[in-house]
Parts: sequence; structure tokens; C-alpha cells
Amino acid sequence: MRGTATRTVSRWMIGASASALVAVAAPALAQDAAATLGQPGDSEIQTADAPEVEGDEILVTGIRASLRDALNIKRNAQGVVDAISAEDIGKFPDTNLAESLQRITGVSIDRANGEGSTVTVRGFGPEYNLVVLNGRQLPTSTLGDGASAPASRSYDFANIASEGIAGVEVYKTGRAAVPSGGIGSTINIKTPRPLDRPGIRGSVAAKGMIDTSQNGKDQITPELSGVFSSTFGSEDQFGFLVSGSYQKRNASVNTGSVGFGNAFLGTENDWGTLGAEGPNVINRPGPTDVYEVPQSAAYNLTDIRRERINGQVVLQYRPVESLTATVDFTYSRNKVEARDSSVGIWFNFGDTSSEWTDGPAAGPVFYTERFGPGKDLSYSGSLTANVSENKSLGGNLKWEAPGGVTVTLDAHHSTAESKPTNRFGSSTSVGSAIFGVASQTVDFTKDLPVISYVMQPGIDALNPALINATGNSFRNAYFRDEINQVQLSGHYDHDGSFLDSIDFGFSYVNNQVRSAYGFVQNDTWGGVGTPADLPDDLFTRVSLPDKFRGVSGAKDGIIPAYYKFDFERMVDLLDSRFGICGGDGNCLASFEADRRITEKTISPFIQVNNAFDLLGRRSHLIAGVRYDQTTVSSSSLTPIPVGTAWVAQGEFNVVYSPQSDFLTSKGSYDNWLPAVDFDMEVLDNVKLRASYSHTITRADYNSLQGGLTLNRQFGIAGGGGLQGNPNLVPFLSKNMDVSAEWYYAPTSYVSAGYFRKNVSNFINSQEVQRSAFDLRNPANGPRFRAAQAALGGTTDTGRIRDYILRNFTQGVEVARNAAGAPILDVNGYYTGRILGLPEDGLVDFRIGTPFNSDQTATLDGFEFAIQHSFWDTGFGTILNYTIVRGDAKFNNALDPNVGQFALAGLSDSANAVLFYDKAGLQGRVAYNWRDKFYAGGNPNPTYVEAYGQVDASVSYEFRKGLTLFAEAINLTGEGRRGHRRNENFVTFAQPGFARYTGGVRFSF
Repeated sequence: MRGTATRTVSRWMIGASASALVAVAAPALAQDAAATLGQPGDSEIQTADAPEVEGDEILVTGIRASLRDALNIKRNAQGVVDAISAEDIGKFPDTNLAESLQRITGVSIDRANGEGSTVTVRGFGPEYNLVVLNGRQLPTSTLGDGASAPASRSYDFANIASEGIAGVEVYKTGRAAVPSGGIGSTINIKTPRPLDRPGIRGSVAAKGMIDTSQNGKDQITPELSGVFSSTFGSEDQFGFLVSGSYQKRNASVNTGSVGFGNAFLGTENDWGTLGAEGPNVINRPGPTDVYEVPQSAAYNLTDIRRERINGQVVLQYRPVESLTATVDFTYSRNKVEARDSSVGIWFNFGDTSSEWTDGPAAGPVFYTERFGPGKDLSYSGSLTANVSENKSLGGNLKWEAPGGVTVTLDAHHSTAESKPTNRFGSSTSVGSAIFGVASQTVDFTKDLPVISYVMQPGIDALNPALINATGNSFRNAYFRDEINQVQLSGHYDHDGSFLDSIDFGFSYVNNQVRSAYGFVQNDTWGGVGTPADLPDDLFTRVSLPDKFRGVSGAKDGIIPAYYKFDFERMVDLLDSRFGICGGDGNCLASFEADRRITEKTISPFIQVNNAFDLLGRRSHLIAGVRYDQTTVSSSSLTPIPVGTAWVAQGEFNVVYSPQSDFLTSKGSYDNWLPAVDFDMEVLDNVKLRASYSHTITRADYNSLQGGLTLNRQFGIAGGGGLQGNPNLVPFLSKNMDVSAEWYYAPTSYVSAGYFRKNVSNFINSQEVQRSAFDLRNPANGPRFRAAQAALGGTTDTGRIRDYILRNFTQGVEVARNAAGAPILDVNGYYTGRILGLPEDGLVDFRIGTPFNSDQTATLDGFEFAIQHSFWDTGFGTILNYTIVRGDAKFNNALDPNVGQFALAGLSDSANAVLFYDKAGLQGRVAYNWRDKFYAGGNPNPTYVEAYGQVDASVSYEFRKGLTLFAEAINLTGEGRRGHRRNENFVTFAQPGFARYTGGVRFSF
């Protein structure tokens, strides 16, 4: 936490290409010197021939074989390409692909539900990296944060089990022969092919996992995997491979968090700002200081159940040596259920006391607020059960024609789909509360926000008989991505003294995306019914301090306990009594937004590979260009607003017609993407490299959407909305790389590199304040002014709203019980809706429209790598360190009312690995570290603090082909933490826990 221990460890580390840790043998499939992405559908990387080994042949397997082959790949490649692969069939180094990728120099990961999920390469996050499967563009689907329609292009590596993967290639520099779409990198996931290794081969593994993060008893969950590959026929012309894996995992993620409102300058005097310095405001931020006040705080306990199934079938036929046909089908399904319960508080910026750190970005030391009898302590719960399913059917025909020409035709149909698997939706929230909080405090001096409260006299917050139902929401999201792609590529080998080979080809990609979203919400946050409506046995008491063990602050007076509830039973009870879902128990909302985008891209390319002697030294030069032409058609089923409603004291809703209209808009763009790579062996075993390329990343789907979409909720001052722009052009990066490598021993080397990226066409949002659909503001009209005058000019919107509900009839809907009497909230106010009328003022909406700005950003950095084997002892080490810097940084001290341009995800990263591999015994201890980084947010930033993790594994082959193994992830239980402008203002703090796996593997 806060990086104290991890920073100390990390400073001494200098790097190594972690490809060396786990990179696999890559048979030379071409005689050229270019390490290009394999022909579409191929499972192996194309490299130059490895140097011949003189003397007796020694069979080397396991980690040492991976290191040797990684060195050869790195040494013979053109440009910067790192690779990871299985040490043997069915044996990948980590149980998660993302956690393997983080060991590559310059690659760091983000975690979800306690395991690796998405990757950042050289400072560019998951949206900026293209993921392909055997050279084919992969569709991707995710349901996002649940609060809006999903729109991400990022790929979730948690969907794929590692056991069925032959290797992963990370292309850090652009290449004409590599598909476009990633300015950070192109990541190629490779799966095995039976004809690559003739004969009968296979592996079966069974293991059990204990995730110590589980709240309650640590359950052991099973993992089973197997792969079988066989060739047959008189000359092994037929090949068949099948692989599959099944994994269950139980885990928990416990989070202490603080929500935030707006940021202010010390001179501002608006709603939510601090009063004058005095007994209630200690060390108030100065006139030019920036500060933020908390809006909410909570402890969440989330219990996760995950089930993942992966499988692949490959059929190959090689009737003659020069012709190979391949058909393959790859499937994955990742089903995740998360049950969340929480206790939380909300701040209304009333009677407060606080203390602050010094500026210029001041943070709270403590923040206290006192209330009247109507304030509540929230007990909330949710159930989220979603599934992501990926399917890819592909065919490949490869012909090695006469005259040194190889032609490959490849096509695939691939889909990715994410949707809920329950009757409530993709993201839910059901609230209950104990009313009667007298005061509440958050102490910010520890890693964990220390939340505490004091109740009004006679009210026990741990008495389940006092719990009252409040508001709820049920969000339903759906995402589907379908890609149909055809690629025709060729390779020509030339026997001349300068021209070595030529690569050329053409690709057509049809990418169709559907993103849909809708929700049901009941804004009864002031309470619905009475505590008597909720039986006591609906609730279970939960202790809190033990759920945050090891985190500073857990023993310093945090909320001691709260009540969670049976989610399904609670919803069914509320639906039967109050009709929160219509009374039928089905809370799955109809889609209000339905967006459909079609991208069609044609991409011809040509690449010339040259090999020659320069100053008596062998050199290589690759030059090529790729042309991309893309058309975009964006249609949006836009809900039609027909009115507005004032539903709670400070909450207003847009009222929609049950009908919607599809609106369509179109756009197009094209790009020329040149790439040049040069390398030269200036001294024996010393190689210099230089690369220059242009790469692109396409805009996110949300920015490309058609139609105008308003935010459903707005405030008394107005609301927001978004109108997409399908004419957005891609981000364009101009890249330069230089590096030097010294291979001083057969399995040892040291390297250093410098990279620089100049990125343009960033997407900004231009906000225009305007009315929309003639919507009216119920709090800006004759009724509002008459009520305000009758109440002596008060600005208390709760009293004004109550007066309108009691004294007006037009456009007023008072909530009544079965006897016809008005329903009152805890303050004694009427509940119901006040509809906007034609005589009310128009609602002001700030409509954001994305556009390509003229802002540019320059990012550069250094990569250092060491791989060293300690003679024939079996011991070795791998170290790497990556430095990343950018000129578009967020300035925490600037006026928060002005947006800033900043790059998210930039941070240094490092790895340190010690391994042993000899006589059937393998062991590895690996430390991975990532420095603090800006995670986004503008004008209110969020930072994720430095994080370091220790992993370890050991295996022993006690009989030929039979291996026992054990693995540990996050062995020291490192937690994670994030904050706002000031480190005191924690946004989230999570304890860390280890995962242990043990099992047996049989290979043949």
C-alpha cells in the first residue's frame, strides 16, 4: 500500500526481456530474416534460422529450453518482438495469460476480481492494443461498469485459459505485414497445430486451487485440462488436435471506498464548498489550492464465483508437401457471478467539520457531518451474473508454389457476446437502511478509509427490526461483436545478394458491433413501506475489521458490523408488496438504447526484406507500407423523451415514450502506414537495431455511436447527454525505436532500448449547452416560485417539493397507499412525482460531442533487459526495467473548472526472476512491479498506487512424463489502493490475498 515496501524493492531492478522467461521454440518456417507475424492461421512465428549447434546434441527442455529459444527469437528478429510460450504441450507458465504477459518488458496489467484482465504496453492501455488469434482479428465483448451502455474495444484475457495456448507474441513496433489497430502493440495469441509436431502427443492435468481471499471457509475448486494431438496416414498427412479446460474459482474482493463530488478552488463559494476556517474547518485550503470533498463512503464485500470453459478442435490435411489445409474452431465461455453487500454513508454538505492537508492539492484529514433524524446508514446488496462467450471458426489454405512463392488464403467467422444470466440484469443495486444517523465521519489518515457513525439516542444500527427498504435499480446490458475476415497473403523468396524476400497481401474485415442497455429504477431512497415489511430472518450479521486484515486502518475504529440480506428473497418480497419490477418477479429491463456499428476495412500491404553486408557486417533492412480504408455506419435506437419528473428532493428524471427511433449516420477515413526496420551486427554477438513506423488505434464505440442520448437523471441546474460522431479518425502514432543487444553466452544477454511515440488525433468532447426535445424543468416555473414565496423565500427544495405535492394538482402525482392516504417519507414530506409543464422553463443540457483535437502527445522511454544463466548450476536470473515518460501529464494543482489533456496508464514497471531447472526439478520466484499511474478522469483525476506482487512455482518430474507441481500467486498478499489529487483522498483500498494451486500433470 502507498508503495513504501514495493518502491524499496523495485529501485535496484534493471530489466530483462521477460520473453526470455517463457518464450518457446519457434521453428524456422521461412528463410528470410524478417520476424513478421505468421501467415494468417499459422501457429508459429517466422524467424531467421537459428545458428547451427556444433558437437554432440543435448536435449534441453523446460525453462532452460524456453530461455534458449527466446534468445534466438530476440536475436534473429527484425524490430521489437517478444514472445511467451508453453514449455511443453499444455504447460503454460502462468494460469492466466495476462499474468504471463506482465513479465514482458514494457507490459503491465490491470486486474479484475483479483486476477489479470487487461494489458497496458509501453504506457498505452487496453483500448490501444490490438489482440489477434493466429493472425486473425479477435472480436471482444465486455459489459463495462454496468452504469451505461458497454462501448470498449479492450480485450479481457481472463476469458482464455492458458493450457490451450501454444504461445503469445507481442509486436511493439509497427510492421506493414502486421494488422493495424494497436498503437501500443499487436498481441498475437497462438494455438497449437498437429502437423507442426507429427506423432501422438498430449497432456492431461488436474489441480486444485485455494483462493485465500474468500470470505468464510476457503473452498478448494477444481481445474482440469487436456490436449491431444495426433497425425496419421502413411506420411503423416492428416492431423487432429483437441484441447479443453474447465476451471472453477471462488474468490472475494473487499473494498473500502470514498466517492467524490466536484473539485473546488479555495476561493469558490458554491454548494458543497467549505465554510471559513475556524473550529469546524481546520487548515482550510488557500485561495489557489484545489480540494475535493467526499460525497459518499462505503465498505463492500463481494463474493465471486467463476466458471470458465475453453476448447479447441483443429483438423489438418497435407496431401502433398507443398499444400496444407487447416480448419479450426476455438471456443471459450467465462461465467461470473458476483454477490455484493455493503454498508455506506452519504454526505449532503450540511453541518460539517473537517481538517485538511497543505496544498496546492489539499486532501482531507477527517471529514464529519451531522444530521437530523432523517439521515440513514445504508445497507445495500446486489447480484450480478454475466457470461462472456467467444467462438471462432476459421479455415486456412497454404500453398508453397514453385519459384519460392508461398500463398496463403485465410478466412474466419468469429463472435464475442456478453449478457446477463439471471432475471435481474447485468448490474443491480437494492437498498435498505437504518434511519437516525446523528453524525458520520471518515478518517483519511490510514490506507483504508476509516468510516464511523453515531446514531440518534435509542436507535441501534445493528437491530434488524429497524431496517427499512429504500431505492433500487436493475440495469440490463448486452454486447455482441462479430468479425468476418478474409486474408490473402503471399511470400516470395529471392536468391539474390540484396533482395531477400517480399511479403504482400490483402485483408478485408467486416466488424459488426451491437451494444444495448436499459434499466428499471425506483427512486424511493427516502424509504418505502416500514421496517415491519422486512422480516428479521432476511438479514445476516457480518463483521468488518477481519475482512480487511493487513490493511492500515482496519483496527482503528471502522464500522464494526452490518447486515447483508438474501438478494433474491428481498427482491421478490419488494416486488410482491410494492411492484418494484412490475409484480411478476422479472426485473430484466427492456433496452432503451440499442447501438449498432458496422466497420468495413480493406488493407493491402507490401513489404520488402533485404539482407546485405555493410562495412563487412551482416545487416537487414525491411521496408513496407500498409493502406487502410475504413467505412463506418452507426445506427442508434434512441429513446424518445416526452417529459420530465421531479422524483426526489434533488433528483429529476427524463420520461421516455415507449417507442424509439433508429437514427443512422456514416463516416469514413483512410491511412497510409509505412514501416522501416534495420539491424546490423556491429561486432561479434553485438547487434544494433532501429525502427520507424506509423500505427493507428480506432475510436471507442461510444464515441462513434449515432443519435442523441440524454442522461436519464438530471439535477436542478440541468443535465447531460452525448451525441456520437462516426466521422472520427483513428489515433495516429509515429514510432521510433533504437536498441543495442550483447549476446555474451549461449543463454545470456544484456540489452538496452529507447522508444518514442508521437500521437495525434486524440478524442476530446466539446460540450454545448442547449435544450433538447422541448423538455421542461419542474423546479423552474410558476409552481416552484409560488411555493417558494409561500414558504418565506426558502431554498430548501425538500420543503418546496412537499408544498407543490400538497397544494397543486396539475402535473402532480402523489403516491398513495392502498387506503388512498398519501405516503410520507421519514421527514414527513409527501412522496410522488411532479411533472414538467409547458409553462416551466427549459432544461439545460450539456451535450458532449466527441471530435479529433489538434492536441498531440509525445511518449518516450527506455527498456533494459538482462538474462543470465549461472554456468551449469541450473540457476539463472532475469531482470527487466521499463521507464515511460510523457509530456501530457495531469497537473493536480490547476483550476478544476478547466479540463486538461493527459495520457492515462503511464508508469514504470519491472520484473525480477530467479529460476532453477535441472534434473527434473524446476522452480521459479518472480517479482512484478508497477509504479503509480494516472488512471483517467478529467477534470477530476484518479490514480492507482504502486503495486508489487511475488509469484512462485515448483515442479518435479518424478517419473517420465509424470510431474507434480505447485504454484502461488501474490504470495505476500499485496493489496491495492487508489486516490484522487491528494494521496489522503483514497478512492479505493483492497487487501491482497494469495492463491495456491497444486496438482499433477501427465504428458506423452
